[in-house]
Amino acid sequence: MSEKLVNAIADMQEEEVLALTQQLLENGTDPMTILDDCRLAMEIVGKRFEEGKYFIPELILAGEMLKSISAVVKPRVTGAAETAKQGAKVLVGTVKGDIHDIGKDIVVFMLDVNGFEVKDLGVDVPIEKFISEVKSYQPSIVALSGFLTLAYTSMKETVDAIKAAGLRNDVKIMIGGGTVDDQVRQYAGADAFGKDAMEAVVLAKQWAGGK
Repeated sequence: MSEKLVNAIADMQEEEVLALTQQLLENGTDPMTILDDCRLAMEIVGKRFEEGKYFIPELILAGEMLKSISAVVKPRVTGAAETAKQGAKVLVGTVKGDIHDIGKDIVVFMLDVNGFEVKDLGVDVPIEKFISEVKSYQPSIVALSGFLTLAYTSMKETVDAIKAAGLRNDVKIMIGGGTVDDQVRQYAGADAFGKDAMEAVVLAKQWAGGK
C-alpha cells in the first residue's frame, strides 16, 4: 500500500495523485495495489462526507481523480488479475431522465476494485435498455442511480418493468443517489438503498455471499 497515494487522494491533492500514480507504475507497483489504494482512500473520503467535512465538490473531484487513475492503471492490469475476479455481476446505470453520473461512477469504481464484474450503462438509461441487459448480461445485482427526485419514478418504473418481464427473482436491486432513503426504496420496490459507494459495496458483498 502507498500511504502517500491514499492520503493524496483523501486530501484532494489532484496533481500529486497523478504524479504518484505514474511514479508507482514506473517503479513496478502492481496496478491492482494502486486500485486498492484508491478503495482505501475513498473509504476515508466517504467517512469525511458523512462527518460533514466534505461536500459535493469534494465528491466530484474524487470521482474525477478516480477516472484519471483508472485510465492510466487499468490498461496495465494483467489478464490474470482480471480473471481472478470472482465477484458477482453487477449492472449499473443512472435511470431515465437523470444525467448525473458522479455518484454512479464512484460506485462503479468501488465495485470494480472490490472484485465485482461491473457493466456501466451510463446515464439517462431507458427502461427497455435495463431489461435487455438483464436478459443478456445476466447480472445477479442491478444498481439504479439517480440524483433528481424525478428519478424516483423512473426507478419504480424500471423495477416494475423488471418484474413484469419475469426477471425480478433473478436479481437483487439496490438504489442510490441524492436523497434516496428507505421511503424511496419502498416506493421503488427495490431490495435496499445505499447512501454512498461504500454501502453499495457492503450490500453487494452481502448479496453475493448469500448466493
